[in-house]
Amino acid sequence: MLKLGGYINILIAIGHIVGLIWADQMFEVTGIGKEMNVLAQTHSSLPYLLTVFVSIVFFIFGLYGLSADRKFRKLPFLKLGVFVIGGIYILRGLGELIVDTIQETNSSTEIVYSILALAIGLLFIIGGLKKWKYKKE
Repeated sequence: MLKLGGYINILIAIGHIVGLIWADQMFEVTGIGKEMNVLAQTHSSLPYLLTVFVSIVFFIFGLYGLSADRKFRKLPFLKLGVFVIGGIYILRGLGELIVDTIQETNSSTEIVYSILALAIGLLFIIGGLKKWKYKKE
């Protein structure tokens, strides 16, 4: 579970970087086109820099998943990191679903992203519980 969560995060990170080739289309497809246009009004490089930063965060999340599954060297605060990453994903998934339901702005794209976030969060939480329930590290 942790390995799968790790690889998914690395793929998401790579997708963000590759998507910069078609940045405007990627921003529109992911539903953040308007926000990125506003950000670009401050400085034209900000949407790209933000995307690179987000990609780095996803990559680090991926390394934590792989590290917990012993596919990568042990990272600091590994146990805490795995559960925090899982919590971030679950909060993102549930939070988006709840807010969109309250505001009645649910779109199929946002629902899919929220379900994916919940699934990745569960991979980290359940994977972490399985790993550290039976082994004490």
